[in-house]
Amino acid sequence: MSTSDAGSRLKNLWDKARASGMSEPELLLYRSNLLGSDKRVTNYGGGNTSAKVMQKDPLTGDLVEVLWVKGSGGDVGTIKMDGFATLYMDKLRALKGIYRGVEFEDEMVGYLPHCTFNLNARAASIDTPLHAYVPRKHVDHMHPDAIIAIAASANSKELTQKIFGGEIGWLPWKRPGYELGLWLEKFCLENPTAKGVVLESHGLFTWDDDAEACYALTIDIINRAIAWFETETAGKAIFGGEKHKALAPAERRAVAASLMPAIRGMISKEAHMVGHFDDQDAVLQFVCAKDMEALAALGTSCPDHFLRTKIRPLVVDFDPAKPDIAATLESLAPSVEAYRKDYAAYYERCKHPDSPALRDPNAIVYLVPGVGMITFAKDKATARISGEFYTNAINVMRGASTVSTYVGLPEQEAFDIEYWLLEEAKLQRMPKPKSLAGRIAIVTGGAGGIGSATAARLLSEGACVVLADIDEAALAATIDNLAGRYGKDVVRPVKMNVTDEAGVISAYADMSVEFGGVDIVVSNAGIASSAPVEETSLDLWNRNMSILSTGYFLVSREAFKVLRSQGIGGSVIFIASKNGLAASPNASAYCTAKASEIHLARCLALEGAEAGIRVNVVNPDAVLRGSKIWSGEWLDQRASTYKTDKEGLEEMYRQRSMLKRSVLPEDIAEATYFFASEASAKSTGNIINVDAGNVQAFTR
Repeated sequence: MSTSDAGSRLKNLWDKARASGMSEPELLLYRSNLLGSDKRVTNYGGGNTSAKVMQKDPLTGDLVEVLWVKGSGGDVGTIKMDGFATLYMDKLRALKGIYRGVEFEDEMVGYLPHCTFNLNARAASIDTPLHAYVPRKHVDHMHPDAIIAIAASANSKELTQKIFGGEIGWLPWKRPGYELGLWLEKFCLENPTAKGVVLESHGLFTWDDDAEACYALTIDIINRAIAWFETETAGKAIFGGEKHKALAPAERRAVAASLMPAIRGMISKEAHMVGHFDDQDAVLQFVCAKDMEALAALGTSCPDHFLRTKIRPLVVDFDPAKPDIAATLESLAPSVEAYRKDYAAYYERCKHPDSPALRDPNAIVYLVPGVGMITFAKDKATARISGEFYTNAINVMRGASTVSTYVGLPEQEAFDIEYWLLEEAKLQRMPKPKSLAGRIAIVTGGAGGIGSATAARLLSEGACVVLADIDEAALAATIDNLAGRYGKDVVRPVKMNVTDEAGVISAYADMSVEFGGVDIVVSNAGIASSAPVEETSLDLWNRNMSILSTGYFLVSREAFKVLRSQGIGGSVIFIASKNGLAASPNASAYCTAKASEIHLARCLALEGAEAGIRVNVVNPDAVLRGSKIWSGEWLDQRASTYKTDKEGLEEMYRQRSMLKRSVLPEDIAEATYFFASEASAKSTGNIINVDAGNVQAFTR
């Protein structure tokens, strides 16, 4: 349905050799993963699959019919075997005898645990009855853009009949739940030859008694819809035709880099948000179109769409033909406030006596003409997925508005799902956010021992982290390691020389586009040198000053610009050195540059306090393990200074300390985390020495 997919068809990916010998549950898992591998079939977390399987009852030993169905909150593309709920079919059928009618259908969810087979801990979803009561062994429920475009058209019933004849039926809008399960059963019994049904404003159900045949049917039905739309939309104006010309890619990113921190600051007063930017072709076609604002105002159709994106987006006041960033930034605050008021009014119009309290009234999706789409959420993955869902909504609007009239879900119906008590219960079951959830950090010297340990510590507490380093190979290896441990969404690399002004500016722009801004700045890039003063060249002196003083200044200056744009405070942490307080022999350039860092931090603490920007210092000493600065001449030079060898240097440092302990990168990371977290919310201009005790470095 998207412009990039026009003319293409879904491929039947079923591998008979691979599927041979699989059990029915294994075939269900295989089918589910295949269907979820293509966003044109269903979006992340959307849709569900099931199979009815004969299994031995663990108590009686009798063969019983068991429903295997995707569990609550799962994703068919990534689900594993433990992601399926299992329920006795005879008990699910027995629920009909206690059903009290549509006004009581929500209470039926409470009975589903009583139907659990084999003590399976996976919670069954609200869609379980929709699968249970279809009298076929295998059922797919997908949210394909091409099908929802039919389902969201004003004449969706007629279009369904026109495209599929009697092979695929149609049912009017009904909120997912027990009653819809009974509707599906009734449809199947009255239409025994039907192979599926289109649910108005919702999606597609297909079924068969064979796993492979069910998968093939789902793919075929979606392909037929795609082909029909290609024929029907050929040569027609899409979204009313073009209104704006898209800016060039670099210009689009520059606009996003300016807008995202400002928006983020406005919507992060209660909880920090993380952003995502998308300027793919399908998005650009929509944000540049004449009918964009009118269609966006109608809201989304499929329940999965607006649960992820809210009922409608915020359109940013920006003219790509006459780009005026200053004017757009000035217009943002009143636009954001107007959206909040409109959302609050929607809540007041639609709420019920038992509705959950008003949730965050800020927009999730921001459409920028000529630029693209920005989405914000409490974590990067959710922000990205929200963008994917709105792209699905765009594809639906494209198809429906071109062949018919696009119809969003009625406001009250949308509200009743968004503020559904069952959805609220699901939200309340979610784990408590980690201490740095929603925070965005940059760590310079990120590929070194202290840098990578610090990044890992921040990531472990829920932060998104940009690793900046000049060593591309080491940076790539560190990113791979951290992405493998914490996920690709939350970590990004940027090659950056902290002495290159343009490079530092560019790095912050990239970070703003990738995540939306910055909250935590860890200045850790460094070198080390050792030489008697008479042997210290001007080049060596300037190199220390350039990296350890000027570099820290540039990184901090650009951070302050973004932090002030956001207006929600922040934390800047300098990884300085014990040598900034206590002089060492044959290291005048290094010690002086480190002392400069510490005093710069004090100055910045004074300047940033009124904006809630805290600036503190961590002073390590003798961190040999994993540290890049000890891999070159510095190790030999310090060993020579203290008249020992490489192997004896760490022991010498340990014995020199008051506590007789080695200092590790993880120790520096822990101190850095303290300054990054709310645990130090009332600390600025402070120093933590992590040196195992050195009386010369006592700050008082």
